[in-house]
Amino acid sequence: MSTTTPEGAAVGRIDSPVNGLYSIPHIPHCYDNADPDNSALRLVQAYAPEWKDSNGKIKFKRFTEGITNTLTKATIEFPGNTASEVDRNAILLRAYGKGTDVLIDRQRELNAHTLLASRGLAPPLLARFENGLMYKYVEGDVCSPEDLRKPEVYKQVAQRLGQWHGGLPISAISALPRLNGKTPGQKSSQATEQQPQPTPNTWTVVTQWIDALPANTPELAKRRDDLRAEFTTIVEKFSDVPGLFGKSYVFSHCDLLSGNVIVQRPCGSPKDSTSHPVAFIDYEYTTPSPAAFDIANHFAEWAGFDCDHASVPTKSQRREFLRAYVASFYENCISDDESMAMEIDLRAAIDQLYEQVEAFRGLPGFYWGVWALIQATISQIDFDYASYAEIRLGEYWAWKAEADGSRAKEGKEMPVRERRWAEE
Repeated sequence: MSTTTPEGAAVGRIDSPVNGLYSIPHIPHCYDNADPDNSALRLVQAYAPEWKDSNGKIKFKRFTEGITNTLTKATIEFPGNTASEVDRNAILLRAYGKGTDVLIDRQRELNAHTLLASRGLAPPLLARFENGLMYKYVEGDVCSPEDLRKPEVYKQVAQRLGQWHGGLPISAISALPRLNGKTPGQKSSQATEQQPQPTPNTWTVVTQWIDALPANTPELAKRRDDLRAEFTTIVEKFSDVPGLFGKSYVFSHCDLLSGNVIVQRPCGSPKDSTSHPVAFIDYEYTTPSPAAFDIANHFAEWAGFDCDHASVPTKSQRREFLRAYVASFYENCISDDESMAMEIDLRAAIDQLYEQVEAFRGLPGFYWGVWALIQATISQIDFDYASYAEIRLGEYWAWKAEADGSRAKEGKEMPVRERRWAEE
């Protein structure tokens, strides 16, 4: 089935990749960074022809929080509309960065978004276009790195992340082997049954990234080979870490930076009122992953793109986060028809996860360092990816030097990030 836009371009409907939950239109137009407003106008009018025929005032606001994609908010205003009324009809257009298919599996992203939307955990998808997606605007306040450090915010992030990890099936974004006729990761009271590794996962994704690194000079080839060898040791050490409640791999966001966390506020509520629920947006990197990696990655993002390492969470902040996370994880992991009276040692679970996050804290630096090395060769966005890569890889090497004792043995000063991480 298809409809026709005013320009005569067919808007075909495609089936959802996740259990046929719903279909979304495909618009055969591109977003053009060289002509942003006009290309965005063509897209929103192709999706909603009534925007062209109405007397409303169409406006576009381009966001700058991300360093991969172009995100544009489209609104249509009529006389007498309140800001909330305008936002309720707003559309977000996210245009993919050039060449990012080497980093991101767009089908897996679509699968993730579709599942999340079906659970009320993501804004409804409205349409696909040639180089991006359109979806409903999420009302609320986009977080800054400073916001992530506020207890009223990070406790809500912890609860929402526990909901993701505890309740969402990774089968939507991976191929899972079956165990005794049951797909691993289904809700079960058998806490000792650990999952086999799904495919893809964090480790296979980074392996693909390393393989995609440029190697057209001896120096670049050596760097790629050195990173590949280092990553082999990482996988050997971390790929079989047991997860809580039998979930060694969970439905992970893997990019939970401040700009992807929205504080949702009821219309008219003051910003300084009690804490509000949060929503997560942008699911490009959603992949089955150990929970400790997703949490450690989020903690790293407290530093922001400026890599303010003095702002990563202290021991007490991490424990407070994990208390809220573990309670939410278990609440969403156990189904209603199972024994809710089952004794669960939450203190032991928190301690286990605390130690795992402690061990994983250097890995986000390696992950985003490799990512940035690729972006430095393909991206057209005005961002110094090369320098960012060195900073993030530096986080990994600093962690390793602390973990193996080589930093202390050489008498070097403890880096700011490691010093902050060790604070009570």
